[in-house]
Amino acid sequence: MAANMYRVRDYVYFENSSSNSYLIRRIEELNTTASGNVEAKVVCFHRRQDISNTLILLADKHAKEIEEESETIVEIDLTDKQKHQLKHRDLFSSLQYESLPVTHIRGKRSVAVLNETESVLSYLDKEDTFFYSLVYDPSVKTLLADKGEIRVGPRHQADIPEMADEDCNPSPHKTVLSKTTEKKQTVYKITSQHMTPQSTVSHLLALEPG
Repeated sequence: MAANMYRVRDYVYFENSSSNSYLIRRIEELNTTASGNVEAKVVCFHRRQDISNTLILLADKHAKEIEEESETIVEIDLTDKQKHQLKHRDLFSSLQYESLPVTHIRGKRSVAVLNETESVLSYLDKEDTFFYSLVYDPSVKTLLADKGEIRVGPRHQADIPEMADEDCNPSPHKTVLSKTTEKKQTVYKITSQHMTPQSTVSHLLALEPG
């Protein structure tokens, strides 16, 4: 009986066609319809085969750049078979929701944000384990990284101003951007220093994987 119990935030397989691969979804709500049936409101996760070739090339390029820039990533030589298997474990999260009957659920799965500090073989060693690092927006056909959209070209590069001398008096209209990380959550806080403590307004943007 325990194997047939599903809860909110569970990752599950859904069957929508006997000829297609199972859908991978995360349960957000479990609701009873007027007819007495139970439906699950779910977040869609997309496989590589659901994404255009153009976006797949962009995703692979992004993954390669992250690998080259990372100083902590675990390097390992993969066989062609392992590379092929990893592509089948690679998913794209989304902000797309849909409602499906719970009678179409075909078991629980494990889905996690890609951890670049551990061996990718850890995903192959576990049955029915998937990973993702990008978010797919099917409405506009774009990919988003955890910390923003992937955009290529000089016009998307930020101009970093020189750091002011610490002994100089700060500008009364200076804006400070600080970043803190706590419990896998990145929080950006923007504070306008010219405001009084009573009127200071801080804008928080929390980016939380998963």
